[in-house]
Amino acid sequence: MVEPANTVGIPLNHTALLKDELDIVIPTIRNLDFLEMWRPFLQPYHLIIVQDGDPSKTIAVPQGFDYELYNRNDINRILGPKASCISFKDSACRCFGYMVSKKKYIFTIDDDCFVAKDPSGKAVNALEQHIKNLLCPSSPFFFNTLYEPYREGADFVRGYPFSLREGVSTAVSHGLWLNIPDYDAPTQLVKPKERNTRYVDAVMTIPKGTLFPMCGMNLAFDRDLIGPAMYFGLMGDGQPIGRYDDMWAGWCVKVICDHLGLGVKTGLPYIYHSKASNPFVNLKKEYKGIFWQEDIIPFFQSAKLSKEAVTVQQCYIELSKMVKEKLSAIDPYFDKLADAMVTWIEAWDELNPATKA
Repeated sequence: MVEPANTVGIPLNHTALLKDELDIVIPTIRNLDFLEMWRPFLQPYHLIIVQDGDPSKTIAVPQGFDYELYNRNDINRILGPKASCISFKDSACRCFGYMVSKKKYIFTIDDDCFVAKDPSGKAVNALEQHIKNLLCPSSPFFFNTLYEPYREGADFVRGYPFSLREGVSTAVSHGLWLNIPDYDAPTQLVKPKERNTRYVDAVMTIPKGTLFPMCGMNLAFDRDLIGPAMYFGLMGDGQPIGRYDDMWAGWCVKVICDHLGLGVKTGLPYIYHSKASNPFVNLKKEYKGIFWQEDIIPFFQSAKLSKEAVTVQQCYIELSKMVKEKLSAIDPYFDKLADAMVTWIEAWDELNPATKA
């Protein structure tokens, strides 16, 4: 049986890496008591809390944390009509935090994610590992069979081209989970008691041309490199689909990273995912997506961006046009989603004029 780490007695990290260059984004509908466990690792950083659901509800945040909190009223006030691109009653609302941040890096985590233990029993500082991943190059053009070649005690293996060993900038660090795996509803129903107890001590670059299912509950990225593509789509209230917000963002991000020559890493760090969501509720949310993804994934696999698309915004607008042209035939929802993708970029550029394409 795997259990979360006990962080009581661990001193506050006063030498926190990138303390002034990173925001932590947390979407929530409840009091953030889980932060007490994370205090030694996360308290030095600034938090952006995106409150979903009823904006009149008060969210309690443990003392000592530096934070700003946005509810739906704030989103509507700041974005005006463009607030329509931000999902409601779905954790996809977290991407509003990405938009209002002014920092170079983002770490996002769900409120049911606790501190994990490594095989030796030591508490895992997930954020520190994410930062190491982001500050280290990626190797997307040729797979290294020893996984992360830049890690201490590893290197490029025999036969790896020397011309590619410098690597490329890393845009995304995708972490994993102990205890409750990130399964879809059908798998949850078939394996209701399955728990992930395997701690694989590895980080690897996802090869160019390969898509992956990105989970948003333990994720970090370089906002300057890929931020405008981290849109979690239209999900939740009033939409025909849910639980595909991070998947959508991941597919878009990977296509754009491949086009721009950026890297995406997956593996360490682990968090302890404490709570299994209701598989019957999940099935209702995922039902259409389970069918649609069989067309969506080939669409992204074949998507080619033009040479003229040299910024993330330009790439994203091109993708939105492809979505409208190729996916609208599946369901009118994709026509609406394509429009929301454009609105998202317009809103991003209004709030971040320095990065405007």
